[in-house]
Amino acid sequence: MKQILMCLILAMSSSALAAESDAVAKQEIDHLIGHLAASGCQFNRNGTWYQAPRAVSHLTAKYEYLLERNLVPTAEAFIKLAASESNASGKPYLVKCGDQPEVKSAEWFGAELAKFREQSSKAGS
Repeated sequence: MKQILMCLILAMSSSALAAESDAVAKQEIDHLIGHLAASGCQFNRNGTWYQAPRAVSHLTAKYEYLLERNLVPTAEAFIKLAASESNASGKPYLVKCGDQPEVKSAEWFGAELAKFREQSSKAGS
């Protein structure tokens, strides 16, 4: 009986941790998409530059597709699977902000994720 009780407690703990992890990932991904929306930057997909709202729409659709399939447990997974490259051509996405040189979107989103996490950890301290 003790073993069954321990298994139930472990299963409930794992479920709670997974739900907390999912909530953190969603918050981080929402932040990344919102950051792009507010950035005023341009987004290059398959050789064409788009304004941020169109890029946000595209990435949101990719995110929702992956989310339905439980393929984005972390913000890193979102960056890798939805925000780094075209699934059709394999070409990397690029971001260009103002007069700054273009950068691969994976780097751009990765840098913003690091900033967001640092700010979140400071706010939680």
